Amino acid sequence: MTTTTPARTTARMAALVSEIRTVVERGLAPDLTAYLVGERIAPHLGASDLLTPEQCEGHPDRYRQHILHAEPDGSFSVVALVWLPGQETSIHDHVSWCVAGVHQGTESERRYRLAPATGTYGARLVPTEEVVNDQGDVCGFAPPGDIHQVRNSCRTTAISLHVYGADVSRLGSSVRRVYTLPAD
Repeated sequence: MTTTTPARTTARMAALVSEIRTVVERGLAPDLTAYLVGERIAPHLGASDLLTPEQCEGHPDRYRQHILHAEPDGSFSVVALVWLPGQETSIHDHVSWCVAGVHQGTESERRYRLAPATGTYGARLVPTEEVVNDQGDVCGFAPPGDIHQVRNSCRTTAISLHVYGADVSRLGSSVRRVYTLPAD
C-alpha cells in the first residue's frame, strides 16, 4: 500500500467530516458508531465533487491510500483507497472500528474467523462470507471479528472511502495484524 499525507479537501468532504465528527463525539459503542457513520457517508458515495482528481489516483503495483482527514484528537480518520484491477490486501484485521463505502467500481471481500488450534491442527482461518460491494454499498465493523481480505473485482479502477476510529496519519495504516495462517 502506498500512503499520501492529508491533502486539500473538497467542500463536500469538509461537510462529510463535520457529519462524522458529530457522530463520533457522541461517544457511543464502536459498532453503533460504525453504523451511524455508515449512514452519513452513503449519500456522498459516487458524487463527482467528493474527491479531488489527485485523490483518485492509483499506483501500478499496489492499492493506494490517500489520507483525506485525520481528526486532531485522533478519534477518527477518513481515507480513500484506490485499487487498480486485481489489486488486493493481505488477510488482516484492524486497530479500531471501520466503515467502508464504495465510491466507484466494485470490491470483493472475503471475511474469516480464527479457528483455534485443536488436536493435530494448528490455528487456521475459516472463510465465513463472500461479499461483493458495488458503488454506493457501505459496510462497517468493529473488532474483534473483523478479519478480512479486500480486492478490486472489476475491470476498472475502484475507489472506496474508509472511516477509521483511529489516527491513520499517525499510525500509517489501520491494520492491526496480517494473517499468514492457513485458510480452509
